[in-house]
Amino acid sequence: MAAVSIWKKLLTLLLTLESIPEYNCNFKMSFVKIDEKSDFSYHNLPYGVFSTPDNPRHRIGVAIGDQILDLSVIKSLFRGPVLSNQQDVFDQPTLNAFMGLGYDAWRETRRSLQQLLSANETTLRDDVSLRSRAFFHQSSAMMHLPAEIGDYTDFYSSRDHATNVGIMFRGKENALMPNWYDMTTNIDL
Repeated sequence: MAAVSIWKKLLTLLLTLESIPEYNCNFKMSFVKIDEKSDFSYHNLPYGVFSTPDNPRHRIGVAIGDQILDLSVIKSLFRGPVLSNQQDVFDQPTLNAFMGLGYDAWRETRRSLQQLLSANETTLRDDVSLRSRAFFHQSSAMMHLPAEIGDYTDFYSSRDHATNVGIMFRGKENALMPNWYDMTTNIDL
């Protein structure tokens, strides 16, 4: 019963947000032309690491439509309380340092990006020179591993997870094999 109530509240919230222009998933909210079938709308700005034939340096970008916005080019435009002193994080060849900044930095970055990409914001929209340096077609970019992973822990290292997987394959009576306790599941590289 409580779950149904939560879902009703969530649905009501979503329907309410859709009626508010700035929350509506309208592809015209950005000055960047975005095909309505694109996975990378104004509201879905995934981070990645890319290079181009003209610039082989690995750098952080955000996909929007069929474009990649190079965050190292626009780093000086991140002027919020968290990022104003952390702009160099966008010069890094991986997302590690950015991920290390935490939730407040991620939220500030997303809000800043949505503001900069807004159809009403002139900073990027009207600066042809800046746009030509900052935007790249995805088809001309080479994507790279976004993070450097130093250690590896197998998902099977959790007894609960191993038990759940075992139930799926062998049933509840043989869920966890006796040799699970002797398996190497944590590797420090």
